[in-house]
Amino acid sequence: MVELAKLFVRRGIPVVIAIPTPPVSAAGFFAASSSAVADIVAANPSIAFHNLPPPDYPNPDPDPFLQMLDVLRLTVPLLLAFLRSLPSVAALVLDLFCIDSLDAAAQSGVPAYIYYTSSAGDLAAFLHLPHYFATMEGNFKDMGKALLRFPGVPPIPASDMPHTVLDRADRTCTARIGHYGRIPEARGVLVNTYEWLDARTVSALREGVCVPDRPTPPVYCIGPLIVKGATAAAEGERHACLSWLDAQPERSVVFICFGSLGAVSAAQLKAIAHGLESSGHRFLWVVRTPPDDPAKFFMPRPPPDLDALLPEGFLQRTRDRGMVLKMWAPQVEVLRHAATGVFMTHCGWNSVLEAVSAGVPMLCWPQYAEQRLNKVFVVEEMKAGLVMEGYDEELVTADEVEKKVRLVLESEEGAKLRQRLAMAKEKAAEALADSGSSQTAFTEFLQDLKLSNDRPQKISTRLVLECVALKVCISSHWYGDMPRRLAASVIILLK
Repeated sequence: MVELAKLFVRRGIPVVIAIPTPPVSAAGFFAASSSAVADIVAANPSIAFHNLPPPDYPNPDPDPFLQMLDVLRLTVPLLLAFLRSLPSVAALVLDLFCIDSLDAAAQSGVPAYIYYTSSAGDLAAFLHLPHYFATMEGNFKDMGKALLRFPGVPPIPASDMPHTVLDRADRTCTARIGHYGRIPEARGVLVNTYEWLDARTVSALREGVCVPDRPTPPVYCIGPLIVKGATAAAEGERHACLSWLDAQPERSVVFICFGSLGAVSAAQLKAIAHGLESSGHRFLWVVRTPPDDPAKFFMPRPPPDLDALLPEGFLQRTRDRGMVLKMWAPQVEVLRHAATGVFMTHCGWNSVLEAVSAGVPMLCWPQYAEQRLNKVFVVEEMKAGLVMEGYDEELVTADEVEKKVRLVLESEEGAKLRQRLAMAKEKAAEALADSGSSQTAFTEFLQDLKLSNDRPQKISTRLVLECVALKVCISSHWYGDMPRRLAASVIILLK
């Protein structure tokens, strides 16, 4: 969402970020995001920040996910009051989790857009889900690997649908289906992808076949929006792993990282280690401490004890061809390095975009949220990776790790994958270039709002963007004590 805000900045529209304060009753759930917010503030000195008051939430839901949705829903009146405090508003752009803010848009009389931060394939499937549940019987949780067929996407095993929609009797499923059903109320949808990567799906979305009983709003593919740089780079330091990569042959290194939250069990760590060692290939591996309780998967954890978690002698035996990092790596820089040959990933959409933009094939090991759906699209539709078999079982074996690493780095099939990804990289660059498809789509979006890049001084209305992490607002002046000479500004409201 910060990258989306930067698009406005580059078009001459300054940015202000307003941060809602979570209610005391839900502060624990939001605590993990406070450090991320602080990092965003520190990394964006040109953007002003403004805090909103907390909503009342006397009886928080015991389910953390529903608690989050409640807080966002209860924030809608505060957002509406904020919108009404501004002289004029052109539009509201919101994250799917903030879909209830469509009510604020309606009550304030402004059009609403959605910024969808995952793949167009996810969007197509979710748009069709309300119709599917209205016309079909049964629960996905009882269907195993039976294939689901939605317009515009390859067949999806029922077990690969997000856990939030596996049981239609579950409160979370009811809430999410309600969210998906409201997407067509938006004036348009911005998607963090580029047309070449999701061509068939984007075509289906624009033809309106994903929502059979009502019009589908226009779709603007404006990606790939990728967070550039890293903490060390921002401080003027180059991470040690990049220097290590400098000494490795081109396209020779396996990069293993499961995102900012992903982690596997201690037994799985040992299996990965054995597989990497047996493969004989170079590797750069980000290891995180396994959660001691599945219910604490998303809670902060201490750095890992590598000697205790990895097989005895592993680090010593592989010291000449491997590097193990604790907790974090500068992923964008690693993927763009010439030495990186394959990416073992959890299939978070940001990671997928970073890989295809760098031209690196993926070994898909999804873990939670919509990552299993992304795995289907990466492997079956984009032809950009291979599945790590056993991801949905107790253990991905060491043999599987060795097999897939060798397949990508040694076989003809791996060579074809690299060719495909080289083209994906080229097409991503073309999309973001002047007059490229994504730049053109963003311009069309601005034109729809009557926000001309050629005449920013004549903008007299505001655009508001809202999401679960950030809410963004363009105004005709800096909020608070910012220079009023600036033509327009963006206010991002953070969760």
